[in-house]
Amino acid sequence: MTAKKALRGGTASPLSASNLRRLKAPLDQLYDTFNHAESAVDPVHVVRRYTAPEDQEVVAFCAAALAFGRVASVLDSIESLLVVLGPHPAAFIRDFDPARDAEPLRPLVHRWIRGIDLVALLWILRCMLTEEGSIEGYFLAGGEDHVGDHASDPDVGLALNAFSGRARAIDLTTIYGAAGGRRGVDYFFPCPDGGSACKRLNLFLRWMVRRDAVDLGLWSRVSPSTLVIPLDTHVIRIGQCLGLTRYRSPGWRMARQITESLRRLDPEDPIRYDFALCHLGMMDACGFSRPQRDDHCPLRGVCLPTGRRRRGSAGPFVQR
Repeated sequence: MTAKKALRGGTASPLSASNLRRLKAPLDQLYDTFNHAESAVDPVHVVRRYTAPEDQEVVAFCAAALAFGRVASVLDSIESLLVVLGPHPAAFIRDFDPARDAEPLRPLVHRWIRGIDLVALLWILRCMLTEEGSIEGYFLAGGEDHVGDHASDPDVGLALNAFSGRARAIDLTTIYGAAGGRRGVDYFFPCPDGGSACKRLNLFLRWMVRRDAVDLGLWSRVSPSTLVIPLDTHVIRIGQCLGLTRYRSPGWRMARQITESLRRLDPEDPIRYDFALCHLGMMDACGFSRPQRDDHCPLRGVCLPTGRRRRGSAGPFVQR
């Protein structure tokens, strides 16, 4: 099976016309409720501290890359990395020299990510900026500079494959050694054609491409219509409740199917609902682990009867 067929297969929306009509107004209202800069604690707020677009871009990539685990731990790890990057993160990365600048990074740890993996990440980002001027330029220079222009390439899937493939191919011998060993940096660059939902890359793209009170909209050459939803635990659960997907296992196909369902609600900006759905789940308001079930859920009354098969709380970020 070709990569394109693997990316396209079996992701048509299962949403019926009647369920589509039921969902539109409640989801639009939920979006309006959360479309405020301070509506919920989120790593994107760290990015908004910076005013220069080039700083926002590199901070956003680092923040999204570390967005797995509990929110408090994620924010602590981002803050620790930003201390090293200093007041002008883009300038720091453009001039980054592992031999000279790695020492403050080595003690940093986030889950299974080690300091050496962050050294490798910053080196990859330096290579991107050196070669193409920005992460956006590097993303579009992988042969996918017309993302979503063709029926065989309707979204960012192929572009993500090219982006991650090029990033992983950058020589890291001086960092990991000739033997290589475990390269935690590869976790930051997953590929859809390997089945990964690419949650953190899709989160970064959402921040960069969409523009509203939450997302920054810094990039101008990728359309919001081509984005794929960042698939976390809460989006999975609520997506199953609402009938947005039939899949039970997280991965690229589930992310694509939920996105296809949301695209029927808003073809031009399908993942505008992501922030609200994610934080609705993080607030435990949807009834998955609360005795009162849906009593206080803004989406009560629109879930499918089969959507409550699995219960129990979980952390805010799926580790894929």
